[in-house]
Amino acid sequence: MSSATISVPPQLLLERILTLEICRVTERAAVSAARLRGHGNEKAADQAAVDAMRRELNKIPIQGTVVIGEGERDEAPMLFIGEKVGAEGGPQVDIAVDPLEGTTLCAKAMPGAIATMAMAEGGTLLNAPDVYMQKIAVGPGYPKHVVDLDAPPAENIKRLARAKDVHPSAITALVLDRPRHADIINAIRSTGAAVRLITDGDVAGVIHTADSENTGVDIYMGTGGAPEGVLAAAALRCIGGQMQCRLILDNDEKRERATKMGIKDHNMVYGIEDMARGDCLFAATGVTDGSLLSGVKFRKNVIETETVVMRSVTGTVRYIKGEHRQFEKFHLD
Repeated sequence: MSSATISVPPQLLLERILTLEICRVTERAAVSAARLRGHGNEKAADQAAVDAMRRELNKIPIQGTVVIGEGERDEAPMLFIGEKVGAEGGPQVDIAVDPLEGTTLCAKAMPGAIATMAMAEGGTLLNAPDVYMQKIAVGPGYPKHVVDLDAPPAENIKRLARAKDVHPSAITALVLDRPRHADIINAIRSTGAAVRLITDGDVAGVIHTADSENTGVDIYMGTGGAPEGVLAAAALRCIGGQMQCRLILDNDEKRERATKMGIKDHNMVYGIEDMARGDCLFAATGVTDGSLLSGVKFRKNVIETETVVMRSVTGTVRYIKGEHRQFEKFHLD
């Protein structure tokens, strides 16, 4: 029998990464972080997730570049922006990671911590500095530009209510519970709409808008991290919805960092396809139980995980429940 290597088209390789490898990456990160749930040490939990995610990424046959990571080179020893990951060969891809979204949630064993990442064709994910970002997002099925990042919060609630053919009191907005959002919260409530506050986890928060019938979340508003914004855009690219974002570059140092990353228009409003283009993959694994995913469960001889995996080209969403019986291997890797 011939021993010639069988070539695999890049799109098929990406399919296999989607269904198998990308899932393993977030599973390993989630399990490592989950071992430190409730220990009160955010940095240790985050580092455990970073170490596990990086090890697993370096086993995948890709030529990956981290475009959204744990920070810029001087701030993060691993998974920094610009770091190369992956094994030999394979397609060139962009990687966006948040090995532990909700470090505080994990440290306090509170609901909603996840390990998450996105992967896309090389040069198609927004390469953004680690700064704050203004965000507004809604799910699929609405007219284009139903909401506007630059419109007052109350006006966006009223626009969305008209599009849904409901009174504003039937709308629920998800907002990070931060002092900076006090005016937004007051404006939303002035319309009669409800506000659901979250302490962390705005990637999952944006994803909730895509399934409002089950989550009860109609719109996401507020300011959060740019890395989380790109990851959320990658997810919505797969499952549908609208999102607008703007980087907050409010001093010379941030503007200089953005310019070095190739961002010319410092006031640009980014849509989903400005942040995530081409064939985009997204995965997240629950660390603690939450409304999006169940957390890691440590049984006597089995570790259980739940992961959601999405792909933009097919619009496929898979929920994968894993039972990992190689307990010692998972413990030592």
